[in-house]
Amino acid sequence: MKIYQRLFLSTIASGLLLAGSAHATPIPEDCLTGGFAIGCQAWTFNRFSVIEAIDKTAAAGGKVIEFYSGQKFSPEHPDWKFGPDSSDAMVAEVEARLQKDGVRAVNYGVVGIPNDEAGARKVFDFAKKLNLYAITTESVESIDIIEKLVKEYDIRVGFHDHQRQPEHPNYKMWDPNYVLSVVKDRDVRIGSCADLGHWAQSNLKPADCLKILQGHIISVHLHDMNDFSPNGHDVPCGTGVCDIAACLTELKAQNFVGNISIEYEYNWDASVVDAAQTVGFVRGFGAK
Repeated sequence: MKIYQRLFLSTIASGLLLAGSAHATPIPEDCLTGGFAIGCQAWTFNRFSVIEAIDKTAAAGGKVIEFYSGQKFSPEHPDWKFGPDSSDAMVAEVEARLQKDGVRAVNYGVVGIPNDEAGARKVFDFAKKLNLYAITTESVESIDIIEKLVKEYDIRVGFHDHQRQPEHPNYKMWDPNYVLSVVKDRDVRIGSCADLGHWAQSNLKPADCLKILQGHIISVHLHDMNDFSPNGHDVPCGTGVCDIAACLTELKAQNFVGNISIEYEYNWDASVVDAAQTVGFVRGFGAK
């Protein structure tokens, strides 16, 4: 074989290896409901502990959970907080409860990722310890470090959107076009955590926003809202204005494989039934 042929084939092989490394381990198929990995964002149960949030996610029919930063650990230890500084014993207890309830931890956020490698690495080490699919953040200022660690750890990162903040005009994450500008030229494991409810509170149609971010959606925070306004509140999916069926159709068309986290920010003390109705909606959508 001529030298240039060997070099050509070597280059192709290296490219295939690099391309293959740009896709983190997928969420297992046994975590899917209606074709989607749907469960709860633990923030839905922020008046309870991590251990209780796992139980409530299972009770709602969710097969995955997204933890958030700083939730109290358990009814027995409400002063302990779950996160990167948690002990190995705390992590082991969480993993045991996940296994008992048949729930898989897939994501962590919304969490700040420091713009220094040592601080950022703590967040990624925690995610790796839990074998998470992704991390959710809004730390745009840390994008270069995030990209470096995404490649090293093979963990995805989704940039989250809160609602438009007229009193803070420098806040841009509400705009899917801005999020696209942040992620489009980065490693494919960096993209959007698409919060449908905050888009609706910004008077945007969630399905249209998903289309803008086509190919860049890492995860979804699933809401249906009672109206398009800054003061809109969550309602069970299929009963509000977000056209959840259109959103799921768009995600399916994009071959979306990330987690969908029900983030129900209403009826805080008794939201399991409402979350279960949302799981049922997704299950029914997948049965069409």
